[in-house]
Amino acid sequence: MLDTIKPWTILEEQDVSPSPWFPVTRQKVQLPNGHVVDDYYVSQLGDVVQVLAITQDNQIVLTRQYKHGIGEILIEVPGGMQQKGKTLLQSAIAELEEECGIKAAEADLKLIGKIAINPTKLKQVTYGYILLNAQFNSVQKFDVTENIEVITIPAAEVLQMVDKGEIWVTDSMNFILMAARQYPEVFK
Repeated sequence: MLDTIKPWTILEEQDVSPSPWFPVTRQKVQLPNGHVVDDYYVSQLGDVVQVLAITQDNQIVLTRQYKHGIGEILIEVPGGMQQKGKTLLQSAIAELEEECGIKAAEADLKLIGKIAINPTKLKQVTYGYILLNAQFNSVQKFDVTENIEVITIPAAEVLQMVDKGEIWVTDSMNFILMAARQYPEVFK
């Protein structure tokens, strides 16, 4: 592979965030060909974790909740932002317990992949983990903006829901499909 693609150089950077909930940076950048762009905007939202929790009888644990940005009630894999002072794994464990009432150990989670939803404008990577033999063994602890319904659906049916467009959030779809390829025995 040729090494002909080079990163852009940031010449200036200014925080123009409208609020702490949505960080935005205005950058002046120089492209490798020398062209300068004075007003390139990037949102540095921070990384996200999701956990595809699967019960002993191959039921996938999903969340159903309202998402204000799109104004719809969606079905997703549980997860959230990486929490301050916590590693990705610690954040994944915390989010799973907070949203679903499932407590797990770090050693029980396996990375299934990572995705970038819009790397042109967002500095954000979503990391997907799988938890086999998940058990509801704790209580939910919602954030103030959360109202979550936890649902469990057989793994094979979850794949059909992706195919039918009933589960259509990008990161959730990707991690379900990645898990189905890596753990085909679960999705039979």
